[in-house]
Amino acid sequence: MAHPRLSGAPERVVCADPASAAEAAAERVASLVLEVVAERGECSLALAGGGTPRLLYARLREREDLPWARLAFYFGDERCVPADDPQSNYAMAHEALLSRPGIDPERVFRIRGEAAEREAAAAEYAALLPARLDLVLLGIGEDGHTASLFPGQEALAERERRVVVVRGPKPPPWRLSVTAPVIEAAREIYVLATGAGKAGPVARALAAEGEVREVPARLARRGVWFLDRAAAGELPADRAPGGETQ
Repeated sequence: MAHPRLSGAPERVVCADPASAAEAAAERVASLVLEVVAERGECSLALAGGGTPRLLYARLREREDLPWARLAFYFGDERCVPADDPQSNYAMAHEALLSRPGIDPERVFRIRGEAAEREAAAAEYAALLPARLDLVLLGIGEDGHTASLFPGQEALAERERRVVVVRGPKPPPWRLSVTAPVIEAAREIYVLATGAGKAGPVARALAAEGEVREVPARLARRGVWFLDRAAAGELPADRAPGGETQ
């Protein structure tokens, strides 16, 4: 099954609840991983943080059919906290997925959110990123942000630097985030959103018209959006953007 969604309308996969959305996303991730590894022997994934993808990571962890040692894991963003802090994206992903037997720790590339020199840590991580990630996993906030790119930020217009330091509107304020060019270059983008609080931002992100500066998640519009029915609640049923699976 080919997955080259380089342009065009988004695809939405609408499921009954968060668990089934995570299951659907895990199936698609596994399919992509197997395809890419068969093509070139390895696959690179950028993981999302926050609470929403935890179920997805738990489903992936159960897969015995994936070539875990051939996967390279990166992150779309990180809070400026130590790696073992409960608010760390790495800490959540490590607990839910990356501590799985079979994953090569040398192929897990975390962002040094705890670094005193944040700009240096951003540059360091930019140098670690491959030219093109095979998969970028993202979420969406109730304000429409994705990764740590928030509405109105100057970082949204960045075209040269691939990782930047940003100050977000909620704690912990300081974060490091990939920029638009990293997301846009990805072979695939998968977005996972659940809950009624995400319905408005999802609808704005997937609308035919809109500004990235107002809804940063529009950077992921061409991707595959895995939604539960609550998060899809404000999408127009009669004019669905792209394909839909119930």
